[in-house]
Amino acid sequence: MPDYKAPLRDMQFVLHEVLDSEAHYQSIGAEDASRDMVDAIMGEAAKFCEEVLAPLNRVGDQEGCTWNDGVVTTPTGFKEAYAQWVENGWPSLSNPEEFGGQGLPESIGNMVSELVSTANWAWGMYPGLSHGAMNTLELHGTDEQKETYLTKLVSGEWTGTMCLTEPHCGSDLGILKSKAEPQADGSYAVTGTKIFISAGEHDMVENIVHIVLARLPDAPEGTKGISLFIVPKVLPDGTPNAVACGSIEHKMGIHGNATCVMNFDAAKGFLIGPPNQGLKCMFTFMNFARLGTAMQGVASAELSFQGALAYAKDRLAMRSLTGPKAPEKPADPIIVHPDVRRMLLTQKAFAEGGRAMLMHASFLVDQVKRSADENTRKDADDLLSFLTPIAKAFLTEVGTEAANHGVQVFGGHGYIQEWGMEQIVRDNRISQLYEGTTGIQALDLLGRKVLMSQGEMLKKFTKIVHKFCKASDAKGALKPIISRLAEVNKEWGDMTMKLGMKAMKNREEVGGAAVDYLMYSGYITLGYYWALMADKAQQAIDAGASEVDFYNAKIKTATFYFQRILPRIEGHKTAMLAGVDSMMDLDEAHFAF
Repeated sequence: MPDYKAPLRDMQFVLHEVLDSEAHYQSIGAEDASRDMVDAIMGEAAKFCEEVLAPLNRVGDQEGCTWNDGVVTTPTGFKEAYAQWVENGWPSLSNPEEFGGQGLPESIGNMVSELVSTANWAWGMYPGLSHGAMNTLELHGTDEQKETYLTKLVSGEWTGTMCLTEPHCGSDLGILKSKAEPQADGSYAVTGTKIFISAGEHDMVENIVHIVLARLPDAPEGTKGISLFIVPKVLPDGTPNAVACGSIEHKMGIHGNATCVMNFDAAKGFLIGPPNQGLKCMFTFMNFARLGTAMQGVASAELSFQGALAYAKDRLAMRSLTGPKAPEKPADPIIVHPDVRRMLLTQKAFAEGGRAMLMHASFLVDQVKRSADENTRKDADDLLSFLTPIAKAFLTEVGTEAANHGVQVFGGHGYIQEWGMEQIVRDNRISQLYEGTTGIQALDLLGRKVLMSQGEMLKKFTKIVHKFCKASDAKGALKPIISRLAEVNKEWGDMTMKLGMKAMKNREEVGGAAVDYLMYSGYITLGYYWALMADKAQQAIDAGASEVDFYNAKIKTATFYFQRILPRIEGHKTAMLAGVDSMMDLDEAHFAF
């Protein structure tokens, strides 16, 4: 497995220099979150991730979880690592003080989550699933529910899950069958089977709080008839609830995390939020989960890049086409070859650009939760809603590409388990599926966020890009970058209008163009963050900064992105404007041969 080293300098660059963390935290009333404090938190988290979690990554993959008569045992060292995590107070970092939290902004917790995710994604899912449950309870729970469940989740004594999917339905929650029967004591008897429940059962804690979607007896059909319930593994009085793990899945990756079939047999549950409004409440959970899944793409790109870079510097093969670069050795390190450079720079561009995108998104979460200004909260929420499907789908898609490049850099060794590169591919592949597939995110972006808002959500982001391009005093290597960003930013709006016109004539055009539109949007969005980073790097060089190599690397990576990766939008543009006819004309009976 690659030796993980937390990319603290890069995180500090994005956080403090690109996004101006101190001004941001002051604007939301979190003045205590000084630069020194944030750096100290990240430093301590880095130690835990490098020294405790990273060594368990391969252990989790090799051992996996075991199931025996409803009891799930996690891999060697996982339980002890979790106890240390709780003892050090990490679960409470970004939760409200009134529930036992430390009261720090959500973005600081997200930075720690990136470190955890890269060091050991499978382990990180156990505490990670609790965040959505906590956010849902904080926004929609009663005072009693918060006191009973939220405090224990914040402390890390208990963990949480989200229970949506059922055997007969995946993302189409309108057809779920789980039932909730009212009881005389005000509780509900919840009955049904949920599948693909990450961290649904494990041995790290004594209690697991399941957030479950089910239907009341008089509920209307479809998504308008879904309610949300708290169903704990152990009831508040210590009585075991009628909740059981029927089995765990045998999966392609993330073997260290238990993906469970959960059976609810008239289990005692408690309504959270209004009746039949469960899906609306659940979106609190799902939206944060989608940003968390986007982080998996960044984590995979980062870890695979670290492994591939170290290998490329050490592995000898052939000579450079322009003459030996290491004449004292029998061959040159493969990092001298252009094609290896292409793969490494692609990984670097996706990892570092994705990090900037997600840090910006986490700042928007801070504003939504903490800003005292209503207009600021509204604008941040709109922008976050627009960016979420792009971040979730695009970053996980390119995260898998980056992981595959890591295997390719290693050559045949990349296919061998002992190097750990193929594990990154397997672990990351699920990221394009759970919390809404790439296709579903694409429909959400193009159909709901863009076309249904008459382009207003898109315009909010393109205006930010336009203002940046107009304000930038681009010179030298930056001039073609900023000019090209301004061009594609304008084209983005034009392409959207053309798609909207086509969709007015045939609604199937939305489905036919959606994924290409999302990828097209993702490449432009990432281009903005790379231009922003390059601009800040140039400013630092002009101001006489000592870390010239670090800042030059940003500018050169941005140049690579704009010359070698951003041109991919041309293919997506051609495809999405080609129309849906070629997809729909072939009769389904003729698919077979």
